[in-house]
Amino acid sequence: QVQLVESGGGLVQPGGSLRLSCAAAGGIFSLLSIDWYRHRPGNEREWVALITRSGSTLYAASVEGRFTISRDNAKNTVYLEMNGLLPEDTGVYYCTTEHSWGQGTQVTVSS
Repeated sequence: QVQLVESGGGLVQPGGSLRLSCAAAGGIFSLLSIDWYRHRPGNEREWVALITRSGSTLYAASVEGRFTISRDNAKNTVYLEMNGLLPEDTGVYYCTTEHSWGQGTQVTVSS
């Protein structure tokens, strides 16, 4: 089973940037497609972005143009670069693959 660990969350002002990391262990990383989800306060968990094993990417409409997902197979890590952050981006961000989920990392966008 794949183990996932997210990091990089924190407090940032509106318009700021953060880069989240998702480190994976226990699988053949280069064969994995990985998704980012988020759970915003008062909302259901929602899908944010996907990167396939070939490097193709997809984004939710709410983050398209502001967020960028990428991967470094040599480091077994997927990144979520978040720019132009808005207060409504506040939430816990999770990465997931192969039915495994990380513990999440908190992102708070507030002045």
